[in-house]
Amino acid sequence: NLYASQKDFDQSLDFYKKVKKINGELGDEVIIAETLGNLASTYADMGKLDYAMFNINKSLAIFEKHKILDWLAFTYEIKGKIYLKENKYKWALYWYNQSELLHKDLDDDRGKIDLFNGMAEAYLGQGKDSISENFALKAYEISDRIGFMEGTQKCAYVLYSINKNKRNYAKALNFHELYQKLSDTLSRNENKKSLTMLKTKSEYDQQKQLLIEENDKALAKQQRYITAAMAILIVFMIITILVYRAEKIQKRLNKELELKKEALEKRETELEASNETKTKLFSIIGHDLRGPVGALQELLRLYSDGDMETEEFIEFVPKLREDVDHISFTLNNLLSWGHTQMNGAVTKPSIMALESLVSENIKLLSEIAKKKSIKIVSELAENTLTWSDSNQIDIVVRNLISNALKFTPQNGMITISARESDKLWEVSIRDTGVGMDKITVKNLFEKNSNITTYGTNNEKGTGLGLSLCKEMVEKNGGSIWVESTLRKGSCFYFTLPKREKSYGQAV
Repeated sequence: NLYASQKDFDQSLDFYKKVKKINGELGDEVIIAETLGNLASTYADMGKLDYAMFNINKSLAIFEKHKILDWLAFTYEIKGKIYLKENKYKWALYWYNQSELLHKDLDDDRGKIDLFNGMAEAYLGQGKDSISENFALKAYEISDRIGFMEGTQKCAYVLYSINKNKRNYAKALNFHELYQKLSDTLSRNENKKSLTMLKTKSEYDQQKQLLIEENDKALAKQQRYITAAMAILIVFMIITILVYRAEKIQKRLNKELELKKEALEKRETELEASNETKTKLFSIIGHDLRGPVGALQELLRLYSDGDMETEEFIEFVPKLREDVDHISFTLNNLLSWGHTQMNGAVTKPSIMALESLVSENIKLLSEIAKKKSIKIVSELAENTLTWSDSNQIDIVVRNLISNALKFTPQNGMITISARESDKLWEVSIRDTGVGMDKITVKNLFEKNSNITTYGTNNEKGTGLGLSLCKEMVEKNGGSIWVESTLRKGSCFYFTLPKREKSYGQAV
């Protein structure tokens, strides 16, 4: 990347090809795709557009397969840049537009600068100066805000060209002066960077030569020992002792290496779990939130454009409300789950009246129950006091009742009760719904399970609810399980610690 920024493309390509070879041995196609994208960008800057297009197409196919949105936006932008350099402005704008759609959900200001500059140049190439100016000013605003001189330089040149075409020579001159000033500054910065790289390389070569000399001396010394050992038996015995010591040192070094390897493997596992979490979050946002939001956006557009009458719009209000309720419920689960996965959630237990919490959730979900003619009955006695985090248990109760409503048909019944033992409350939420088979029950609470289906009235779900319930219950010192029979219903159980006279510190 440093060599690419210095326009030393041959050195840059040399290192990218080495990375590509190593990635091929590792077999991670997502990382391979990242390297292919960088190769394509470098080939495009060199003007080798056929090579650039070959690499970007391979990279794009992998990112689309794995739905890696930030890198997918980057590959779309690079493909647009390739078409721009071929003066195929229509195709360039097509791929830039694909990238712009993804950038709406990404926090990547530098990526947006390159994107908007590219779109400005494409529109300028088509002779659409006004649109070109709009995108150039967007890029200019972001570049100025974050202090990105390279982006501001490109914007200034495009704005200079636009104003020159419009015969606004005073403004064109201002932008040209700004472009020239930034070019000089960047040139000086690049020269400093080049000198630093040369100095670093020189120091590295000196250190390498010093190590070679020291190694040669060590080898010469070792050779003298070996020659002496062949002369007399005593020296031979000394060498034997030295070999024994070396073996001990080697064993110690191997042990240290094994410990470092275990630490690296643990870190790799943590990074893979983090990537899985991000992928799952992007998948949920893309599939379960974008659809309802897009439908709402389209209806509002039709109504505001006059393509839909007020009476027609009012007919969609109940459906829109259901979508908004679904989005709100999904976001609450998504934020809670994402917080526990990425940052960890601190459990703060206190004395909690479980019957009050259940009653509040029944009221909250009463409208959904009424719509399906489902009766929700709480059999919890007064003073069902637990030592739990009320916010976390509220999420558990709401998800389990919501789940029961989802899979219980019209005129069904949901019963909530609690059984007391010496130290625990065993809470049960029983429904008369469709039930589950044994395989589904077995996999329901598995770590990587993401079971999600439509309810009896085609209600949507994210598959996060039960995972979230399991995490929250276990953080409060309880456990959760389910019993279910097909076509008869399901009963979810979870336990919580009872209120005691003294409590330990929250973990």
